[in-house]
Amino acid sequence: MARYRKNYINPKRFDRSQIKIMLILLPLALFMLLPIVFIFCHAFKPMDELFAYPPRFFVIRPTLDNFYKLFRTTSTSAIPIGRYVFNTFLVTLTTVTGSVFISTLAAFALSKLRFKGKVTLMEINNAALMFVPVSVMIPRYLIINALGLIDTYFALILPLMAMPVCLFLIKQFTDQVPDSLIEAAYIEGAGDFTVYRRIILPLIKPAVATGAILSFQQVWGDVMSSSYYISNETLRTLPFYMNTLTGAGNVVAGQGMAAAAGLVMFVPNLALFVILQSNVMNTMAHSGLK
Repeated sequence: MARYRKNYINPKRFDRSQIKIMLILLPLALFMLLPIVFIFCHAFKPMDELFAYPPRFFVIRPTLDNFYKLFRTTSTSAIPIGRYVFNTFLVTLTTVTGSVFISTLAAFALSKLRFKGKVTLMEINNAALMFVPVSVMIPRYLIINALGLIDTYFALILPLMAMPVCLFLIKQFTDQVPDSLIEAAYIEGAGDFTVYRRIILPLIKPAVATGAILSFQQVWGDVMSSSYYISNETLRTLPFYMNTLTGAGNVVAGQGMAAAAGLVMFVPNLALFVILQSNVMNTMAHSGLK
């Protein structure tokens, strides 16, 4: 009988069978790492390197001048920088919490409950994945204006709570939860919300984390909402303010501050993904239970 040697896709220790996979994936990983390296290098470039021709990818003489200029500009702003930070954290926390809560509830209903029209509702959600935000900008503005939400926090929060991709991923993950667990809970007298809270949520934590990351990324860097729905400067968010730095004084002087601001806005996204990356991988693999 031929000797069988098990090949591990994700071995606990180094295995020589993985060398060929590493040789393929390592160059790809380095290539995908280049944009992140560029963001860090760009933020520390002095002015002459920012406008060097031909452009330089790596920084030669790193400096903190861009961050000093950014700090001076924000400290002399008519609206305190703390106000923009407060608005951003309020909008981000509320939107991420609401988006995840709505998506998990809807995913549970579409996956495990029986009612007419649930297939149609899921198809509508899948169709919404094809539309980019720019394509629905005018209808969204008309709805927000008709509801009287212009110049309110709701104009920043409500449009971003609906995330079709978040609902799709969580629903697909919820499908992996065995129906026998839910049926046993119903036999014991549990209601729908109890099943959702005590059984579904603990088993779909990786999907919840992934949805939170996707929602955070969408809200944290959102500039469009503050631009189109808000005219009161005290209600605008930090991404909008950072986006206006290239116009502070003049375009040339603002490039260094914009580079530093880009790094400041990028770091929270990177940190959150690094912390929760294992959950993202599990969600994409649709591995509900082990």
